[in-house]
Amino acid sequence: MADEALFQFLHSEIIQYVNSAETGESENGRCVSKLENMGFRVGQGLIERFTKDTPRFKDELDVMKFICKDFWTSVFKKQIDNLRTNHQGIYVLQDNKFRLLTQLSAGKQYLEHAPKFLAFTCGLVRGALSNLGVKSIVTAEVSVMPACKFQVMIQKM
Repeated sequence: MADEALFQFLHSEIIQYVNSAETGESENGRCVSKLENMGFRVGQGLIERFTKDTPRFKDELDVMKFICKDFWTSVFKKQIDNLRTNHQGIYVLQDNKFRLLTQLSAGKQYLEHAPKFLAFTCGLVRGALSNLGVKSIVTAEVSVMPACKFQVMIQKM
């Protein structure tokens, strides 16, 4: 319980720090990019630790199942609520009560701030997949707080 509160506090402080360093309309994109790059590096490190005793994955679907069950549980203390795929390299991970958005009000007035709160997690997933040999693009969308969808597009090498 305490580690969850510390993680949420650290996450919000990182967002505030990066956001205060980058001010202005054009800097918002830089802020999101910085947060995503931070998450990428953290994701790389975490997945190394989590998979050191795990057998090799058969395919990218096994990798995505690992991300949704084990990785997500280790980081956010719950599994992804829904994983969907079109079997052509696009996966949608849905979390109906995303922990890093629960601190924001459920109203629509905070939807414009959601990308800052999701950028780190997008990087986290992309970094984890990268270290597992899966090159990807990860985007997030929020239509109703605190539910969000992460779309993972696998890049064929």
